[in-house]
Amino acid sequence: MKKALVLQTDFGNCDGAVSAMYGVAYSVDEELRVADLTHEIPQYNIWEASYRLIQTVAYWPKGTVFVSVVDPGVGSTRRSIAIETTTGQYVITPDNGTLTHIKKMIGIKAARIIDEHVNRLPNSGESYTFHGRDVYVYTGARLAAGVIDFAGVGPKVDVESVIELPTVPAVYDGEKVKGTIDVLDVRFGSLWTNISRENFLQLGLKHGDRVEIEIQNETRIVYKNILTYAKSFADVYVGEPLLYVNSLDCMAVAINQGSFARAYNIGTGTNWKLSIRKAPRIIYE
Repeated sequence: MKKALVLQTDFGNCDGAVSAMYGVAYSVDEELRVADLTHEIPQYNIWEASYRLIQTVAYWPKGTVFVSVVDPGVGSTRRSIAIETTTGQYVITPDNGTLTHIKKMIGIKAARIIDEHVNRLPNSGESYTFHGRDVYVYTGARLAAGVIDFAGVGPKVDVESVIELPTVPAVYDGEKVKGTIDVLDVRFGSLWTNISRENFLQLGLKHGDRVEIEIQNETRIVYKNILTYAKSFADVYVGEPLLYVNSLDCMAVAINQGSFARAYNIGTGTNWKLSIRKAPRIIYE
């Protein structure tokens, strides 16, 4: 049975690159089901590619094949890899850190290096700058269509050898939970952190309670305020900030019908740190 093929790149849709990948997939099997995760990853942003995969992969059926191409090292010695997740999906990608969040949060069952002698678009051997078309989507389409099985991708490698980007784990220190701002909910400007709901609940808070949020970039405090831990956006007024649990069961900060990231010029990555504690009681004398 044919499986879905899902594509993610930093190519955008302003030229023919994504269409060429579709063409290669359909040249393998015209009956394939091809879908897009996104083609709007910021150029060369491997971290965001990794996060968008973890946001999506586990919600697709077992056997679904993802092809993710954010590849600033194209043509270099970086490996071309395919992995099977512990939830039964496959991801084909450069081995450059794109699999970081999948490895940490879902788990990788097996990994294989793509054998380009077998799994490469015919007559493309002299091209070294479009592996997304010539290697990754070609291999992914063959796997999704059942032309090859996972073993047919290439030789097996140790799962632990799959490259990971540096991460900073969320911690609870007895007073605060601290983590990083991993990514933005791009369209709406919410801040998505790596602080799990489970970690947050160690503070003993419930919906409607007030919390103190502090955001740092390196050592500089860029935001500090008291806001509501809300069940949904409807629990606060329009324009009011809130803390909530996002769709990945992690803590997020937003402005109701506004962009928190734009309002306070907030970025993402391990240098952007966020802490949460129960709002201190203020006593006026």
